[in-house]
Amino acid sequence: MQLSPLVFDRFVAPARLRPQLWRLVLGLVLMMSIYVLWMGLMAGAIALWRGLDEMERALGGIGIGDSPGSLVLLLMTFIGMGLGTFAAVRWLHHRSIASLFGPRALVTRDFALGFGVFVLLSLPGIAWFFLTLELTRGVSWSVWLMFLPLALIGLLIQTGAEEVVFRGYMQQQLAVRFTSRWVWMVLPSVLFGLVHYAPEEMGESVWLIVFVTGFFGLLMADLTARSGSLGLAWGLHFANNLFAILLFTTGEALDGLALYRLPFSARDTEVILPMLGLDLMGMVLVWLICRWALRGR
Repeated sequence: MQLSPLVFDRFVAPARLRPQLWRLVLGLVLMMSIYVLWMGLMAGAIALWRGLDEMERALGGIGIGDSPGSLVLLLMTFIGMGLGTFAAVRWLHHRSIASLFGPRALVTRDFALGFGVFVLLSLPGIAWFFLTLELTRGVSWSVWLMFLPLALIGLLIQTGAEEVVFRGYMQQQLAVRFTSRWVWMVLPSVLFGLVHYAPEEMGESVWLIVFVTGFFGLLMADLTARSGSLGLAWGLHFANNLFAILLFTTGEALDGLALYRLPFSARDTEVILPMLGLDLMGMVLVWLICRWALRGR
């Protein structure tokens, strides 16, 4: 299926109003500045509420999300990333925030499609986990259910903010300046992978995980271009993180609300390598099904 110029053109058209690269660079600097400012405001609020000593302990926990509260707070830090991107498109590009997402009805429909496809294709994997792996329990059902509403809102914010930055703002602004997909698809995907670089948690597996994450970003960039909205990529990203954060984790980080822990670590390269291979195959299958669902658009 060929990429529809009309669908993609509608998605990137708002970026043509002010397409200068200096605006994009300055916009990313503004986004990061507001992101950092937001985290500072959160730290200040914690200090006023609980005191400086508690703030230091809380910030250490937020960094790895090792408790239900710290995980929710970590997800909420992405509000700053979203606000920063919104400020960039309004103040520097003078276009609407909605133009980052695509048509509202399309975003909603595609989000549901992406989420549904991911969940359905993940069911065999979940069954395989329970049948073949020695899983250990994480948090209790009562704690999980109590924090679930906030965690879901936080995941919507976190995945939405990342999609807005990498598949919305960057992809749109680069696409109106460069015709090559190596620029507007690959460059944001490489950066998406690199921002997940965490050697302390991932050990020698870090570059494998960065590659897989970047590859996921590349597939999401393609689906965004083909669908004409962020909905499909957002729905897939949300479902992926829901499974990886709220259901099954390897325990190094972001495990504060996981129901189960897998019997291996992301640092165990020999064990994680075949798992990442299966993950890649699953990604490609999800991508192919979503591309098939987009036929005729």
